Formats: sequence, structure tokens, C-alpha cells
Amino acid sequence: MTQHTEQAEINGILWAACDTFRGTVDPSEYKNYLLTMLFVKYISDVWQDHYDTLKAEYGDDEERIRRRLERERFVMPTGSLFKELYAQRRADNIGEIIDQALLAIEDANKAKLAGVFRNISFNSEAALGQTKQRNVRLKHLLEDFNNPKLDLRPSRIGNKDIIGNAYEYLISRFAAGAGKKAGEFYTPPEVSELMARLVDPQPGERIYDPTCGSASLLIKCAQWVQRQGSRNYAIYGQEQNGSTFALARMNMFLHDVDDAQIEWGDTIRNPLHLENDRLMKFEVVVANPPFSLDKWGADDVGNDPHGRFKRGLPPKSKGDYAFISHMIASLAEVNGRMVVVVPHGVLFRGGAEGKIRASMIEDGLLDAVIGLPTNLFFGTGIPAALLVFRKGDKRDDVVFIDASGDFAAGKNQNNLRDEDLHRIVQAYRARQNVEKYACVVPLDKLAANDYSLNIPRYVDTSQEHAEVDVGTLQGEIEALEKEWEQARDKMQAYLLELSL
Repeated sequence: MTQHTEQAEINGILWAACDTFRGTVDPSEYKNYLLTMLFVKYISDVWQDHYDTLKAEYGDDEERIRRRLERERFVMPTGSLFKELYAQRRADNIGEIIDQALLAIEDANKAKLAGVFRNISFNSEAALGQTKQRNVRLKHLLEDFNNPKLDLRPSRIGNKDIIGNAYEYLISRFAAGAGKKAGEFYTPPEVSELMARLVDPQPGERIYDPTCGSASLLIKCAQWVQRQGSRNYAIYGQEQNGSTFALARMNMFLHDVDDAQIEWGDTIRNPLHLENDRLMKFEVVVANPPFSLDKWGADDVGNDPHGRFKRGLPPKSKGDYAFISHMIASLAEVNGRMVVVVPHGVLFRGGAEGKIRASMIEDGLLDAVIGLPTNLFFGTGIPAALLVFRKGDKRDDVVFIDASGDFAAGKNQNNLRDEDLHRIVQAYRARQNVEKYACVVPLDKLAANDYSLNIPRYVDTSQEHAEVDVGTLQGEIEALEKEWEQARDKMQAYLLELSL
């Protein structure tokens, strides 16, 4: 069996397992159960694989085997292995048994897994139904994950990327069906890839996402460094939603990024990545914040101790510039790069936002404005843009790129192709005018336009039309009018005959 087939087969089995909940439990709820069970299955299989190897080496010396296993990546206490849960699948209190196993796994791996399972309960009547119904669902779920083809032992699947890919596959499928809620936890992979290419993370750098969702953006950045043959990077993220925070932590582990510092909390009201009580600084900052968030915390940050809003306080009903201001304040002063997804209103709205935007541009922080195609993001069809900022080499111009016309049309979502990503990054790096695609605009021209970043002001994408021969067109109109008069006369004659 080829690796590709195995990946597709595992993905298919996992998606089919959703049938246990589909139609009876909201997808925004049951995704957490599926993804948590996948995580438990994976760490159980890895542990079992290592146990079997040690058993073959040490025989019945269980004490020696136990001491070796205590130094494994994850410690699995007695009763917490998937096979032990599966053996109790018919128990009347199976939900409680699973919850106890999750708690035991957390307690045994506090440095890595503290709080990861605190927002989920397999014994929840509200989420999974009353006892009898809940027991049936959990029994079916355990049986689905006991499929022999879902044996995730490293000695069997070989490529460790398979499990991370499967997790991402599930998250993307859940996002496709989650409507507006999808934006809370998922950035499409091609957009994440584009953002990673734009900021170009390098070995030894700190990488940060203040609204990290399920961490897909951070993983793309980590993988970008890995492609350079290095695992020397530091990953930081913060996520407000407790369930999504848990997904992010598990996603990191399944992509073999064990030391990521993912925190749970409101980034604007309570930023948690600090050094000496000041905002930690990062060479790379990436984010896809919630669009125009209402009640983002304007009343709570008037005297912000971190000085994030020195350029002005964004409107209470639109938090876009609150997140941008936080990101800029978190950016390293030397060679700091950041890219953020924004709705187009951020580019030209006036008032407080206009003043903040003008200040950022005047300070030479804005590097590029990139317009994206519509319908790329789950949960919204509105067009979005990327803003690229830099610190350490003050810009006296901004490159505008209109990439809105380059995409592969899909039934539900449009997609950026690799050639689209390449064209965008190439235009960004070259910083040259490209007819109907890119334009390098000096800051004085932006100032003359009241610092509006509306892309059509600078990149002319209007379509040329063939010259119209007025004389010929007039002749065609007169001929059509004559035909219409003749037809009218015939119709009147027919009506006259019918009336006689």
C-alpha cells in the first residue's frame, strides 16, 4: 500500500466515524470529540509500540520497562490506553470512564498537557444526549477508532506526517460545514502557506500568532523553517476559545511540535506572552483575527500597560485595528515581519481607524497590501486582504498587489493554486510595477489620498473595451427599429382580420 493510499484511507475512516454524531450533535460540538479521540488513539498506539519493543528486549522485567516508558514523549497511566477504553465500550458509565482516563493522562503529563482536556466531557448529557443514547454513541465511536486500518503505531505507518495530516484533514472538513463558526478555528491551508512565504521565518526566530485558532498558521510557519533543514524555532500562540485552544495544543503535538507555548485567554484584554511584565517580542507575527469584532475590549484597555494603543483606540464595534496594534507592539524592533488577514473596510474606513492607519503608514511600518479572491475563507464570502508590516528597515513606499482574479473556482470555496501563491510572493519580493497586478506607491501619494489603501486607487484592473464605431452602431439601431415597425404593422393587420 502506498503512502498516498494509506493517508487517504485513514482520512476516509476518520470522516466516516463522524456518522456516529452526524445529524444529532452539532458539528461545532462533535469535532472536539472526534479530534480528542484521535489524539488519545495516537498517543496510545505510540506508547504501545514502544512497550512492545521494550518487551521484546527486556522480557518479563516490567519494572525496567516501566522506568524506560516514564521517559517517553507521553506517559500513559494504567486504564488510559485506547485499548483499555475499547474493552469497556459496553459499560453503563463509559462516558465517565473516558473522562477519568483523560484526567489521568493530563495529570501524568502536566508539563505538556495541562488543561488540554478541561473543556470536553464524554459524559455530557447536554452535548451527547441522555445516558442510554450517549452510551450507544460512545460505543460506536470506540468501535470506529478500533478499525485495524487505524493502527497508528509508528512501526506500521512509518511517516509521522500521516497523523498530523489526518488531523488537519478533519479540521478542514469540520470547517467546511461549520458556517460562520469556521473562522474561529481555521485558516485555509493555501492562505496559511502564502502568509508563511511572505514572512519567511528563519532558523532561530520566534514565531507568534495572537489569535491562533487550531494553530494551522503556526504549523505552516514551523514547516517552512523545517524545509530549510532546521527545527530551531520557538512557537507562541494565544487563543480565547477554550475548545479551540485544546485543538491547537493537540494539533501541535500531532505535528511533532512539542514545545510550542500556546496560552488560553483573551489576547487584547489579557496578553499572556510577557517578559519582565512587558510584551514579548517576536521576529515573525502572523494572524487571521476575527473580522470587525464587536465588543473587543475598548472599555478595558483605555490605560493599556503595554502601550499598544498609542496611535489611538479603535471603535468599540470594530476590533480590527486592536489586533493589528497588538501585533505591531509585539513585533521585534530589528527585522520584525508580520502579516495579518483583514476585511477590506480596514483599508479605507475613516474616523479613529483612519488616524491609526495614517500613523502606521507615516512611521514606515506598512510594507504591502495584497487583495485576495472572494470566497477563500470558510464562513464568509466577503473579500479579504493581507497587510504586511515590517520593523527595522523603514519603508518610503508600499507595494499594492491585486491578486483577486487568480484562483481556482470551487463548488463551495475558491482556492489559491501554487502558481497563484508564487506570483504573489514574486511580486512582493520584486517590488516593481506590473500592469493590472502590482503597483509600488510612495508614501506622499498615500498621504495625498488621505492614507486610503483601497487597492483600485493604485492598481488599475479595469478591462479594455474595443472601440465602438458610432456610425455602424447607429445604422444597426435604425435597421432594428425598421424591423420592429414592420413587425408591428403585421401584428396590427392580423388583429384587424381577427376582429372582422
